[in-house]
Amino acid sequence: MSLQILIVDDEPQICNTLAGLLRDDGHHATTINNGEEALNLISQHPFDLVFLDLRLPGIDGLEVLRRLQENHVAIPTLMISAHADIDLAVQAARLGAYNLLEKPLQAERVVLEVRNLAQRLQLERERDALRQRVGQAGEMIGESPAMQELRRAIQKAAPSEARVLITGENGAGKELVAEAIHRHSRRHRGPFVQMNCAAIPRELIESELFGHERGAFTGAARRKIGLIEQAEGGTLFLDEVGDMAPETQAKLLRVLQQNELMRVGGNQTIRFEVRVIAATNKNLEEEIRGGHFREDLFFRLAVIPIAVPPLRRRREDVALLANYFLQQVARAYGRRPKTLLPEALQLLMDYHWPGNVRELRNSIERLVIMNEEEKLAAAHVRQALPALALATSSAGGPPGAAPASAQSLTPVYIPFDENLSFRENLENYEYRLLQHYFELCSGNVSEMARRLRTDRANLHRKLQRYQIK
Repeated sequence: MSLQILIVDDEPQICNTLAGLLRDDGHHATTINNGEEALNLISQHPFDLVFLDLRLPGIDGLEVLRRLQENHVAIPTLMISAHADIDLAVQAARLGAYNLLEKPLQAERVVLEVRNLAQRLQLERERDALRQRVGQAGEMIGESPAMQELRRAIQKAAPSEARVLITGENGAGKELVAEAIHRHSRRHRGPFVQMNCAAIPRELIESELFGHERGAFTGAARRKIGLIEQAEGGTLFLDEVGDMAPETQAKLLRVLQQNELMRVGGNQTIRFEVRVIAATNKNLEEEIRGGHFREDLFFRLAVIPIAVPPLRRRREDVALLANYFLQQVARAYGRRPKTLLPEALQLLMDYHWPGNVRELRNSIERLVIMNEEEKLAAAHVRQALPALALATSSAGGPPGAAPASAQSLTPVYIPFDENLSFRENLENYEYRLLQHYFELCSGNVSEMARRLRTDRANLHRKLQRYQIK
């Protein structure tokens, strides 16, 4: 990826050498020798990266950073200085600098920094483009009472600086809620930085979160700015925080209490100004009772708790979501717009959706790919989604038909759906099993408990969870 790069340094030799090095690597480089002209040029032209000398005639590099921050201009900036020290590095990081390079500049280090940044920017642009193509650019679809309540909670929470804990099942849309809170907050011009706590190996998570110094451990060939520092002035989203290792929980708690961190292998504290939003699909109160999550960290994160409802609790939104995804996916694949016939839509609305909105979108994508017809009927749904079709037809008839008698019901085999996780398939099976026995026993919970060999209290909780009644 070719970057538009601005070099700001009062030494012509450094400007020329650095510009030549960057151009040889395929980038476009513009040079300038003072901070005032740099600010003027940045306001007129889009740059992907700025090399900024700390010591400049007139206003220095730190003042340039400060003015960029005040004007909400977010450009990755690599500070360069022959007189770098810890205090200057800390000040630059607080003002949003991406990293600090010492003079004389090493060509290999410069090229590596720029290539890493170019790769990051390319991934971000591809992600944003994909979201726009498939309609996932932070838009939450639905007009059900549950969705209206969720929107009200976001509107109340967003303007504050309080930390938010978002809870909900996999695929329910926790990331969209976090993005909406950031987008409507006072920090919306700052970065929105995400970390999936479950996806990063335990031995690397502290380095990702807090950063590390050169030589901190084997393989640490250079200083790394952690995600907390990268989120300076914006929002840090900790997804699946319930999967964070206990030792990391303790360190995160201390960091949040003091609003300062220390990079791995470092000996200087770095203050930060970041709003933290966390999310989890686990019941953290149960995790606390089981000794897997710190209670004090829970209270630090859950200043404002927001629960995202599963799709089965807002079935009236399924039609809106299905038609929305249908049009967006058709456009993304260059297909003609498609419509769902009433019986097909009813089949989708009757399904339990253990994978929530994510599963619905994947199902619609499969329908679009596998069918050329413009009008999709129930047969198309059953053919493309056998697990869904079986799960919604245990009564033995079409939607709206009288249910079969309890005596005629037979267990329904639900095949494993490879588009769902193991846990989501288990939940799907559990829902169907409970629904089957609820009908078989005509709603008699005591009889259900006897047949399923479980206690009534546990059974009542399960039925309430799946809204079987």
